[in-house]
Amino acid sequence: MSAPAFDLQSHSTRSDGSLEPAEVVARAAAAGVRLLALSDHDTVDGLDEALAAAQEHGLRLVTATELSCLDGDREDLHVLGYGIDHHDPALLDALERWRADRAARGDRMADALEQEGFALDRAPLEARRAAGLPVGRPHLAQAAFDHPGNAERCRREGLADFGQLLGTYLVPGARAFRRRTTPTVAEAIGVIHDAGGVAVWAHPFWDLDHDAEVIDTIDRFVAVGLDGVEAFYITHTREQTLLLAGLCAERGLLSTGSADFHGPDHPRFHAFRAFDRCGAEPDLGPLGPV
Repeated sequence: MSAPAFDLQSHSTRSDGSLEPAEVVARAAAAGVRLLALSDHDTVDGLDEALAAAQEHGLRLVTATELSCLDGDREDLHVLGYGIDHHDPALLDALERWRADRAARGDRMADALEQEGFALDRAPLEARRAAGLPVGRPHLAQAAFDHPGNAERCRREGLADFGQLLGTYLVPGARAFRRRTTPTVAEAIGVIHDAGGVAVWAHPFWDLDHDAEVIDTIDRFVAVGLDGVEAFYITHTREQTLLLAGLCAERGLLSTGSADFHGPDHPRFHAFRAFDRCGAEPDLGPLGPV
């Protein structure tokens, strides 16, 4: 089966991607994407540049952002907001508040890495912040991994790249992880709706492991306004994909998909259209047609 012509999650230098927004669009077009979303974390700053590039390259761009949310004890679930008015003042105010909360968490995690004995050069991190760019867990992990003072420790612990360092020290439950305080999933969905968009839970099986837990969580989120689920995702298995697509069809939810492009050198998320529909049909609703 041919690769999908839509790819509804990608990231630029405005969050944790490695390419400028216009270059993300150019690469997507070259890869055969006809319907693209630029969905940087907790920001819409790259969308005007991306929209101009999309017109130049002849593809459709969906305005989007990916919001990091709290859900009880779960500390980093992601809700995608699609079709938002990215100039809406209330949306911009909410994003500014949530980024400030994320920045404070970044400082707490940097402190925690140092308390764990990692050397950390904060100058590149502060340079990103001074340029108005976010400092998230990938940037902290990269700074720690790249520091020569940590090279021997990384070899000893089998941390072959910054992603493995992130997964060992900066995920929920790990020693250097610190949680955000806002928004909840319901708050994020409300802001997305108020900005004219639809809310989709990103990569459920990236966050949760068990079918029953995912099903229960979808139903809880639907009760607070969730519009869809990212059923088709680069790390989902065939069984997970078909389960999610079937649930979306049964519940009348949108079913979207992505390869979650972060840049050509990313160890996992480096290629557009690199996800499988497994024979199921997406329901893109107002985002489509492709």
